[in-house]
Amino acid sequence: MRKTLITLAALGMLGAGAAQAQTTVTGDPARDAKPSTQSQGQEAVTRPNTDMMDKNNPGSTGTVATNAKLEPGANSFTEAQARSRMEQAGFKDVKELKKDDQGIWRGQAMQAGNTVMVGLDFKGNVSTAR
Repeated sequence: MRKTLITLAALGMLGAGAAQAQTTVTGDPARDAKPSTQSQGQEAVTRPNTDMMDKNNPGSTGTVATNAKLEPGANSFTEAQARSRMEQAGFKDVKELKKDDQGIWRGQAMQAGNTVMVGLDFKGNVSTAR
């Protein structure tokens, strides 16, 4: 019993030493630095949401681009998700969707009254490029 307690105490001391070794100081704080209680924290930064597509103008902004090159890669979108992304981008009547050997979903859709070839890459980019 005594041997077990000594072993546990020794392991505990080793663990505490490892935790102390992980704490490092990378430099001195700025001379005029204020503690966080006085500095009021950092201002929030607002960035545009490039994941949302402009369905009123599919060739303009966001992740929709006319004649943009779609990137090959391992595509985890299902057929239903690919169709939904294309429809969110403003394409209508998406059909004949098939994933090609480069991992890009390709199919036909209607855009501004015309039949176009449309694709979706693994990043979620939608394009009328081939």
